[in-house]
Amino acid sequence: MLSFEGGAGPGVLLLIMLAYCLFAAIKAAGDSEESVTPGREVYDLAHRYRDSYLLPDDFDADASRLLGRTRTAVDSVLRSRVNAEGLLDDVRNAVMLPPQEWEVARLLAKLSSLRGEHRDLMRGGVTKEVAAAMKPLERVLAGSESAVIARVEALERYAAHVADAERAYRARGQIEALVERLPRYEELLAESGADALSMPEVGHLTGEADELEQALRASIGSAHELFLHLDGPSTAR
Repeated sequence: MLSFEGGAGPGVLLLIMLAYCLFAAIKAAGDSEESVTPGREVYDLAHRYRDSYLLPDDFDADASRLLGRTRTAVDSVLRSRVNAEGLLDDVRNAVMLPPQEWEVARLLAKLSSLRGEHRDLMRGGVTKEVAAAMKPLERVLAGSESAVIARVEALERYAAHVADAERAYRARGQIEALVERLPRYEELLAESGADALSMPEVGHLTGEADELEQALRASIGSAHELFLHLDGPSTAR
């Protein structure tokens, strides 16, 4: 599982990167007998662009779980029907959510690295003086983790409101489909001589469609409000 800076899918970028590396390496090998091997070329390019991607080993267990929650939230928004139909700000979602995911991943990788170094230093025991000196650093780690968790939870709240809108959108479509079929059911009742039968629930369909429309609008409005706060005060303004 790879994370890449920017909005392109990791699988696509990985294939492009590997294809380019191998092509460049083979071409160089044909031009000069002393050129580097394809494997070395891949390694050099991977090292050169190391700040533009992250690997699974860059995250400890806690960070991996948070990153998974972030990806789930972002993916659920970007793949929703309400987003695809333009009921949300699909352009801003596409532009802003992937960088949000990358920023969370970047911070989690840095946090994982520092936590690992901290654990290594503590392994084998430390003196009271060293332990006291490390306390402020531990508070920095804890505070930073809390800040990242707050980012993840904000994305999850946004995704939850989008999910509410998605459910209302789907239900509204189903109710509208039932309303369109009503004349055929009424015709069947009349032709079959089953006029004595009553379907009181059917009369409520139009009202339920209106209620779902209002619920959809409310959910989308709430999602818009949360979206404005995802990127901090500057975005909200």
